[in-house]
Amino acid sequence: MTRGVYFVLVFCLFISLQPSGAQESRESGFIKVLDGLKFPEGPAWDGRDKLYASNCYGDWISVIGPGTSHVFLRAGEEPFTFSKTNGLTFGPDGCLYACDFGKGAILRITPAGKSEIFISGYEGKSFNRPNDLAFDRKGNLYFTDPKSYDRNNRDGAVYRYDARGKTVTRVADDLAFPNGIAFSANGKFLYVCESACERVLRFPVQKNGLLGPRSIYIELPGADPDGIAFNQLGDLYVAHFGGGAIHVIDKKGKIKEILLTPGKKPSNVEFAGPDLRTLYITEDETNAIYKLEVQTPGIKLFGVKK
Repeated sequence: MTRGVYFVLVFCLFISLQPSGAQESRESGFIKVLDGLKFPEGPAWDGRDKLYASNCYGDWISVIGPGTSHVFLRAGEEPFTFSKTNGLTFGPDGCLYACDFGKGAILRITPAGKSEIFISGYEGKSFNRPNDLAFDRKGNLYFTDPKSYDRNNRDGAVYRYDARGKTVTRVADDLAFPNGIAFSANGKFLYVCESACERVLRFPVQKNGLLGPRSIYIELPGADPDGIAFNQLGDLYVAHFGGGAIHVIDKKGKIKEILLTPGKKPSNVEFAGPDLRTLYITEDETNAIYKLEVQTPGIKLFGVKK
């Protein structure tokens, strides 16, 4: 066998052994912007100059602004004491909305830091442990409510708050720990991470706001798909909690890129900055928040004021 033929055969064997659809994993250059946190989660951009984040195992909400960071709101500092917050997002009224998994409720927090219970529960009972939330283009609020972390005990649900009728409807159930939630750019699909099954689901949104039959958008075995966010190309950024990476998923539900994170437990993602080209992540192994400049901006969330 000639040397040239041998080289060709070895090269072909190497190519044949590569996993189909394998994508580049790379050190992504995340920069730490805040540490000393307690299980940070729910980063929320206010559309102007500040990023807010929960501390799930702490009693405060952090805020990062131009050249500064501080405690925005701490439990016990006002007449109404919030408990333990997770997912955060801004609403069309300029208020910050929070999943309070300690109280089993959804909170509304004014820019001045006054909080109140916005949704207390469903059918006379508190929610189990509200996790994450997203507004649609009409101002209706959708949020996940997991309970057991068990793929064989699918007791989680997704709820919808109707802004006009002030009513709450369960729009999806039979879910194994529903977690991160996000709308597509056109609002026609709702994406939900089903963490205990290690996958992301997609639901068509019907004209009446209810959800159509679910489908599996992508499976990400080995860790929990957690918080999610879209960029303007339609790529879905998925925090892979326990997997030490942010997975970038294209429109066809295929892994486009894997961004390695500073710790093994990235919990959520948010596009921020005046051009939405700064990707922030919360990371729970290092208890810190990081940022990364990206080429393609994120989509503007429906709840954020123009």
